[in-house]
Parts: sequence; C-alpha cells; structure tokens
Amino acid sequence: MDLLLIRPDPGNERFGLGPFFRVEPLGLEYVAAAARARGFRPAIIDERFHRWRWAWLARTRVPVVGISCMHALEYDRVLDLARAIRRVSPRTFIVVGGHAAAAHAAPLESDDIDAVCMDDGEIVFPALLDAMSRKQDPATVPGLRVRAGSGWIATPAPAERPGLDEVPAPARDLVAAYRNRYHCLLFKPVWLVETARGCPYRCTFCSVWSLYDRSFRERSIDAVVEDMAQAGENIFIVDDLFWHHPERSLALARALIRKGVRKRWLLVQTRTDLVCRHADLLEAWRPLAQDFDIFFGLEAPSDAGLGRLSKDATIMESVEAARIARSMRYGVTGNFVIDPDWDEDNFRELWAFVAAHELGRAGYTILTPLPGTDLHRDHAALRRDEPWFKYDMHHLLWEPRLGARRFFELYAETWRRSILNLSGEKRWTDWARQVHPTQIPYLMRVLRRTQRMMRAEAYLAEHDDDAPRRDGASRSIQRPAASATTLPSMPRETTSTPASPRAAAAASAATAPAAPGSPASPER
Repeated sequence: MDLLLIRPDPGNERFGLGPFFRVEPLGLEYVAAAARARGFRPAIIDERFHRWRWAWLARTRVPVVGISCMHALEYDRVLDLARAIRRVSPRTFIVVGGHAAAAHAAPLESDDIDAVCMDDGEIVFPALLDAMSRKQDPATVPGLRVRAGSGWIATPAPAERPGLDEVPAPARDLVAAYRNRYHCLLFKPVWLVETARGCPYRCTFCSVWSLYDRSFRERSIDAVVEDMAQAGENIFIVDDLFWHHPERSLALARALIRKGVRKRWLLVQTRTDLVCRHADLLEAWRPLAQDFDIFFGLEAPSDAGLGRLSKDATIMESVEAARIARSMRYGVTGNFVIDPDWDEDNFRELWAFVAAHELGRAGYTILTPLPGTDLHRDHAALRRDEPWFKYDMHHLLWEPRLGARRFFELYAETWRRSILNLSGEKRWTDWARQVHPTQIPYLMRVLRRTQRMMRAEAYLAEHDDDAPRRDGASRSIQRPAASATTLPSMPRETTSTPASPRAAAAASAATAPAAPGSPASPER
C-alpha cells in the first residue's frame, strides 16, 4: 500500500440532518482511482464505521496518508487524527485535502501535517506520489501548501484545471466493506455520482463558487451514462448545480434512457429559476427513477431576503419551481437560511410561506460565515474565537438581534413545524410504513436524534459551552489496544488498472461539497 486515504468521523451531529445522510467518500474514490492509474496502491478507511488498529498502522509504514477535511467543523478532528498518526508512524507524509482545507488552510498548518492540497486531489495526489517515489522535494509539486522549515510555503497552482474525464472512474471497490452503511433519508444503500463540478453563481454564504472561480466543468455524457449504469438502485447526484446546461442535460437523459438505466431513487440539487425556465428538463428526466427528489436552495421567504444572500432568484420562482416539480411527481425539498439578525416578524413570515406553499419537507440552517467566503472575511460581528465545531450551521457565531434565548425558541419552533416533528402531522408510525421492517430500528434511532432540534434548551446548553463533547464535537483520539479493533480488508493491488465503478464536497471529501443548506455534504 502506497497511499492510505481517510474519511474522518466529524463527531458533531447533535443537531441537523447528518444522521439521515451517510454517504460514500466519492472524492477519495476519485483520488484513489487516479493514484492507481499511475501504478500506486491505495486504500480507503471510512472512520465513521471503523475503529482504529494503531499497531497495524505502525507496522504498515504507509508512506503517504491523505485525510479529507470537508467542513470547517472538522478542523479539530483532522488535527487530532494527524497527531495520532504522527505518534505511531513518524515517517509518514501526512496531507490534508478537501473543500474546507482548500478554502481555508490556516487552521491545518500544524507540525503534525506536512502539506495541504489546495486544488483537485485527483491531480495533486498522483503528482505528489510520483515526486516522493523519485525522492524529490514535495515543494516541487503544484497545488500544495507545504510545511518547510519554520513556516509554510505555497507551491505554484497547476497550469490549468483538467477536464473531469481525465480522471478514471471512482475506485468504489475500496469502500465495498462499508457499502451497506451508506444511506440518504430512507434509502439504503446509496451511491454518489458526479456529472459536473463547480457553480457560476455568487451566493454570499457559499464557498463553492469562490473556490472554483465560478467555473463549471462537466463530465462527458458517455462517462456519466457508464457510471450511472454501474451504480446501484439509489443515487444521489452530488453536482452543486444540476441541469445547468439544458441541451447537455436533455442529451444525457436521452442517453440514459437508451441505455436502459432506471433507478429506484434519484436525488439532485438545482436552482428554482432554472426549473422555471426549463420545465422540459424535468419531463425528460422523470422516467429515470421510480422516486425522484429535487433539493432546491430556497434560502429565504422574501425577495429582500434572497437579495441579501445574492441568490439572483425570486420568491415567485421558488413557488413556481415547486409547482412544476410536483406536477410531474417529483418530491420537493430544500433549505432555508435563518439569519441571526432576524426579528420575530421574519420568523413568522417564514412560517407563513412554508405553510402556504406546503414546504414542510424543507430544512433550516443558521447563517454561518464559512471560511473561504467574503462573509467570513468581512463579517464585523463574527466571534472569531469560537471553536470550529460550532460551524455546523446550527450554532450561533455572533449575538442575534433577539438574544440567544428568544432566537433559539423561534428556531426550535421552526423545526417543530417540519415533518420531522414526531408530535406533528407525521407520526413515527407513518415513517415506519415507508421502509422495510428491517430498517425500522435504524429509522427510529435517526428520528429520535432529530427531535433535539425542536428543543430550544438543547441549543442554549451549548451556546456558551465551548467544551467539545463526545457526541457533539471533535473528540480527542486515544490510542486503543491493537486487539480491540479490525480494519476493513485491504485490496491486494498488483497493477495500475483503475477500478470500474469518483463530492466536498460537498463541501462536501472531497473536492467540493455542497453549499450550506444542502441535503447532505456530498463527498466530493
């Protein structure tokens, strides 16, 4: 094994819909595939389902370890993990990559980390492995920040961002041991597919467009068709902006139909204004799945609110997009961003809008200035000494206009009006009827965890408490006895052939996870 890639356990899921989403590390699968194509032997560990065997790591002496850092809330966890790896394998070269790492590398510039990947991992990691195999200085590899002497230096950016088809199909076989653990909502197991990367829009809360300079790259239709055909019955397409190019999107739908591709469930993310302009896309895509959900970035219940977020869309487009989607039997979900500067009338406006347009499946996140955005750089009231685990979009990072207690009372009431409230219109028995009996215990565990989002006291308990908790923040890694755990079986690779059936990314890991408010943090 030449390269060990690790998807860390973020450790912070006390609030939000994280329990509903456990998705594969698609970005790491693409990095692994690119490394294989250059003759290297990669492996992937998904720490969410894995307990460490430190003695194995010490014996293996893997030359390079890559750790994904998808979100700002994971910085401390990634540092803990790097520190533990350094302790048992001092000579290993440790690299951190992923959306949060590339967007804001400063928190990761630690003595326990050797480099931070600042560009597409599928390009940077193979080049790094090549350089190290030839005993060359990692500082010669483009797309990195490298620890050098008493400080950190940036290497030149790659000459250009390559086409997505230049990367081999994702090495999904490396996560086969975890496959049945990956799920979205009520669907299990779930596969991730990427058809495009980037976003040309400019929402103030999102770090995707700034990381990619508002660029948008697409995979070829043939590559996407092959990937979709080989993936399983439940697919989350992790593009930050699906259906962006209408002609290509129509051609892709037709190619999938010709191939005979039809899935049990599909989930895509897109914009309301795009759907309003191109309803024909929805008509063309609907035959491709029995159940088909669309996640919209709804963001605000008024045009003024959308304007403050630079959404470049209108409320009427939100209403019309939901109507169009429902008329073709799509499931409609999305997210609203709750601004700490709201007053009570803003909350009531949101409740009225959700009720009037039957948007009870939507989620709600607190406006969070993510590192890498102008909002984070320029926000005058942001408490910059808050611990990273509070960047989960369910904690306050500056004092709200209404005061913390009243804000959280109204925020909890907002969640109580969602379908997740087991004391509301949809009871647990209604949920249970939607899944196979064998999945009911899992469903009940997830739903029980979501109920704390409806209790103001649960938020207030952490508002002034910065101490990491075992189930609420990054936890320190203790070195366990080697006999206590097992590793997933490692593939015995003897050739450079990439696996047949990559997000950060997502964002989001990945090279670009979804923006705040996305249904999951796609592992890209």
